[in-house]
Amino acid sequence: MESIINYFETIPSLHRSIILVGGITFFWLLEGTLPLFNFKYKKWKHAVPNLFFTLTTVIVNFGLASLLVFTSLWVKENDFGIINWLPEMPLWLYVVLGVLLLDFVGAYLAHYVEHKVKPLWMIHLVHHTDHKVDTTTANRHHPLESVIRFMFTLFGVFIIGTPIAIVFLYQSLSLVATQFSHANIKLPRKVDTVLSYVLVSPDMHKVHHHYMLPYTDSNYGNIFSIWDRLFGTFMKLDRETIVYGVDTFPNEEENSNIKDLLKQPFHKYRKPTSL
Repeated sequence: MESIINYFETIPSLHRSIILVGGITFFWLLEGTLPLFNFKYKKWKHAVPNLFFTLTTVIVNFGLASLLVFTSLWVKENDFGIINWLPEMPLWLYVVLGVLLLDFVGAYLAHYVEHKVKPLWMIHLVHHTDHKVDTTTANRHHPLESVIRFMFTLFGVFIIGTPIAIVFLYQSLSLVATQFSHANIKLPRKVDTVLSYVLVSPDMHKVHHHYMLPYTDSNYGNIFSIWDRLFGTFMKLDRETIVYGVDTFPNEEENSNIKDLLKQPFHKYRKPTSL
């Protein structure tokens, strides 16, 4: 565990880029072998806006990274934060607890709030208006959402007290986990179900991308499924019946255009309907 922490404490930007590109490439290829839905689409054309927003997400996070580094150094030097106030524990437990709590604050809580606060939902909408969810959808976030997610992560680092090594480890795991859960792949049902007791599985997260409530407002988890099960936001839906998109923004052409997607958060709020 110590060697892992030492590695992530100074992980080169090149290695983080390899994780991003390598993950997309791996799941992209896997989608061709084990597809959940046989989409009738031009995969590269569909990927263009999603990869554009992946790039903007990288730019936002890179531009604000110094705040993350400063905060993580400050909490370490001042012995501040939840995991630093607890009794001394083994390194592996310290790391697991740090990653788990970052997943709650930086991902689950951020995601939940985005669905409950109307202006934030309009920003988050860009992620949900993909009609062909696949691994490239994972980082399809409006630049404003990238800033919002970053601020939640920053708050998480501060209140939890995570050193930079755990932050970078969490971000790497989060990246691969979200590429996996969005991938258009079909695991054996039992395997997916067993996996979903600990991690966010593909079938579990696809429910969240169903086009109507109450399913859209469920399964907010990113890496761990524990938070949805603990707070009662876990839902099931047969994967064969899932329809992607958002019922109040049904125009697939507009939802596939970068220019229209950049303007999407500034539309007038449209109240979702329920099944």
